[in-house]
Formats: sequence, C-alpha cells, structure tokens
Amino acid sequence: MLNKTMSKNCVDFIDDAKITSIIENTREDAGRVRAIIAKSMEKKPLTVEETAALIAAESPELVEEIFNAARQLKKDVYGNRIVLFAPLYIGNFCVNDCKYCAFRRSLRSTVRKTLSPAETIQQVEALEDVGHKRLILVFGEHPDYTPEFMADTVRTVYTVKKGKGEIRRVNINAAPLDHAGFKTMKDSGIGTYQIFQETYHHATYQECHPSQTHKGDYLWRLDGLSRAFESGCDDMGIGALFGLYDWRFEVLGLITHSLHLQNIYNVGPHTISFPRLRPAHGVSFDQKYFVSDHDFKRLVAILRLAVPYTGLICTARETAEVRREVMQFGVSQIDAGTRLELGGYSEKDRKGQELKREQFQIGDVRSLDEVMGELIHEGYIPSFCTSCYRLGRTGEHFMEYAIPGFIQRFCTPNALTTLCEYLEDYASDEVRKSGFELISRELEKMTDEKQKKMITERLAEIRIAGKRDLYF
Repeated sequence: MLNKTMSKNCVDFIDDAKITSIIENTREDAGRVRAIIAKSMEKKPLTVEETAALIAAESPELVEEIFNAARQLKKDVYGNRIVLFAPLYIGNFCVNDCKYCAFRRSLRSTVRKTLSPAETIQQVEALEDVGHKRLILVFGEHPDYTPEFMADTVRTVYTVKKGKGEIRRVNINAAPLDHAGFKTMKDSGIGTYQIFQETYHHATYQECHPSQTHKGDYLWRLDGLSRAFESGCDDMGIGALFGLYDWRFEVLGLITHSLHLQNIYNVGPHTISFPRLRPAHGVSFDQKYFVSDHDFKRLVAILRLAVPYTGLICTARETAEVRREVMQFGVSQIDAGTRLELGGYSEKDRKGQELKREQFQIGDVRSLDEVMGELIHEGYIPSFCTSCYRLGRTGEHFMEYAIPGFIQRFCTPNALTTLCEYLEDYASDEVRKSGFELISRELEKMTDEKQKKMITERLAEIRIAGKRDLYF
C-alpha cells in the first residue's frame, strides 16, 4: 500500500492557461531568437518564454539557425559521443488503462508475463552476449511489482556475468513510488529513475488515464520525481509522449518541469525523452496531434538549446533515418538491438515483432552491431560509459560538471575505453576494423598530451593485458 504523502514542496506547477497563452501570444522575432540562441550557446538554461520564442520561429532560415546552434551546442557539451543502452521489460501486468498502451488492463488479448529471476538472468546473458553494458528495466504498474521486487530484480541483473560481459548500470522506468519505495530503489544501486508524465495538459491527461486508476492521479505522478529526490535518488529522467496533445505545449511542459526541479533541488533532469505515438496492438488514436518529422526535428533542437546540460534520449520507436537526423541536433543517448516482448532477447531466430507481446511497434530493428557500425561510419564515438554514476558525478555534482560543459573531459576518454572493450569482445570484423581506425583518429585530434598518454595506456591495458572496466 502506497503512502500518499507528497513531497515537501508539492505544487501543481503546470499552469495550462499560462502555457497556452504564452504559445498563442509569442510571435516570430528574428532578433530575439538570435539573442536566445546566444544565451544558450553560453550553456545557460532557457526560460519557458525563451523556449516559446524558439518554437514560434517557423521561417526556414531561422529554423536552420536553430538547427545549426543545436549541432554546435551538442558538440561543445557532449563532443561526438552517443551513449547506448537497451530496454529490458520485466513485467507487463498493469492496473492502469491508458488508452494509447497495449499493456492497458482492459485489453484482454495482450500476452501477459512477468520474468522469473531465472528468465531475467537468461535475458541479461543474451544482452551481455552482444555487448550491452547499460540497461533500463521497465515495469508495469501492478501490485506484484513492489519496490522490493524491483530492487531484487536490479540486484539480480548486477550479479550476471557471462564471459567478459556485465551490466554496469541499471536505470528504471516504472510507476511513481512513495518516499520509502524510492529509497528502496536507490539502495539497490540504480542509476536514473525515469517517470514520463505522458502529457502535461490536464484535460488530455484525464482523457487518456481514467480517474479510477492509479495513473489517473495527475499530481501524484507530477510530484513523483520530487519525492524521488527527497528519498536520495539524485538522477531523474522526465518525458512526454508526443501525439497526445499539441507538441508545443508538451515542450513547454517539459521545460517547466525541468526548471521546477532545478529551482527547488538545484538539480535538473539527467535525461529528457520525447517518444512519438506508435502503432500498438489493440490501440487506435486520433492523429490530430501527430507530430511531423520536421516538427520532431525542431522540438529536439529546441530541447537541446533549452536544457544544455541534459541528456536527450531518442528510442527505437523512431526509424533509423529519423534517429540519424536528430542525433545531429542534440540526441546523446539511443537504444540499440531493442526487443520489447517479454523474454525476446534470448529468441535468437525470431524475425519481426509480435505486437500482442509488446507495448508498441518499434521503428529501428537493427542489431547492436549494425548500429555501432553506422555510428562509427558517421564519426560518432559509441559509448557504454557508466563512470559518472560510480564515481559520484550525479545529481548536483553532475550539474556542476555538465552545465559549464566540462563533462566532455570525462565522456570522451570513457567512450573510447568502452568502445575498445566492445571492439575486442563483441564486434564483427568490419566494425572492429573501422572502430579502431576511429579511435586512432580521435587520439590524433587530442591536444592534451597528458590525457592522450593516459588514454593510450588504458587502451593498451584493455587490448594487451585483457583488463576491463577502466574508467576516468
């Protein structure tokens, strides 16, 4: 039974009328847009009103300036790395009845399952077999999925070591908890706890989430990450499901949420996600608020400029082509080799998706090695880095590094060492060859000779001495 005590600073900080008014009364102003871009390039978070000014910019030349600025800002803060992870669904039983979800309780044709500890180990071994080091565990909202059950699952994942494989960081996507529940999760060694508000628009939220369900409580969900922070979880992820309501409103909702967390706790979200609605078993939805590819690219670029320090996640919901484009404008994390059905990673010969077993249809079905190969070909450094979590660079400490852009000093070296591990242990011959060529080019670009020497020594330890998990 949840203790429905809200956070100490609980408030419904989403003012629908105010956000709508800002959208309706903000007009394109080239001079203002350029001034806002200049502020963002100094790695300063934008206000809601400033973000709205970027949204209002629709002329092709101004949109292109926003794209170019987002490209440069991402390079300044994150370099050319892309962090990779995989989602692992543990259970899809759910007491909620969200109209857009194939796991909703009223859909009787969905195949329901909860992985046993042995099945969880089997899935983790399959993920380690291809090289994954970072997972996000996904749980439905159900009495069986208590904080203790989820924490035990996290601990089980960390025990799995197959060959040279191991999972070094487990993040969580699950229902909002009470203070005791969040503390239980933190004590299990999680990284980021991610809660999607789905839509920040109150009326749309109530329409999508029946009031008699747990998820029907808008404020309980909105306050979730505040309770998480008070309970010791200092790395938090927010997100909205684009297509339920006006994308402009949702962007400003995300920015409002981000600023609230930063103002109250001095820690903004570690990640922001912005998935678009996708086809799903037993789901039909009005396409009135469908977000076009062009507007999707715009919202990604605007989010990058508005929250320079925050990781932006683009999942395999999107096609390879779309992900390829938005990585230019600010995306810093993607999943790869994704399978959403319960137990799917160990099904080596399965072709295509079985939507009765999955939450939604994915757009990018490529293997991890295929994604790694393309990233390397495009000049990105694929990264499995987890050092910030394990060295205490989280929460406020992460902000101290990330806001000025200094995080790149750690991210690039750790990206190179984790890439080297992947190339040695898991890569196909072609990817291995191109990957080591990329590492050589990256080392040649380095001007800090001391750092270059340290990285070169670490790489030699990995390749020659067979050491693993060497990080800065």
